[in-house]
Amino acid sequence: MHKLDEIDLKILQLLQDDGRMTNVEISSRVGISAPPCLRRIRALEENGLIQGYHAEVNGKALGFEVEVFAMVGLHSQAEADLQAFEAQCMEWGYVRECHMLNGEIDFVLKCVAPDLSSFQTFLTENLTSAPNVASVKTSLVIRCAKDVPGVPIPTV
Repeated sequence: MHKLDEIDLKILQLLQDDGRMTNVEISSRVGISAPPCLRRIRALEENGLIQGYHAEVNGKALGFEVEVFAMVGLHSQAEADLQAFEAQCMEWGYVRECHMLNGEIDFVLKCVAPDLSSFQTFLTENLTSAPNVASVKTSLVIRCAKDVPGVPIPTV
């Protein structure tokens, strides 16, 4: 595990807030010169603390008006069956997140679709008819009060 100091934590916070921030701006904000700042960023990447850089895309502007959480129960929770369901989720474009849970529900999926009709088609033709799926309960998102990527970065 990479030992993080205050500068590393500041770098992580800055990049989590704005992944397009330049190395020069980051180095200025954390109080070190650009070359050591870049070495720190590379070390954070190599140690798996920074796993990638992504654009935050406006789904509604692209026509994805519907967001739904689907709670999925499976007939079998054997590891091979769990992995098969996860692999299937990777193939479905409407499924944006797939989390295995403990308790009554086996998986919760975050799904998007252009409209309710499209989601219903996905639900009936793909999700509920998938192998090993025993039950699906859905909840339509009315509004999102908070959607913050990443994790809270601790301060030293």
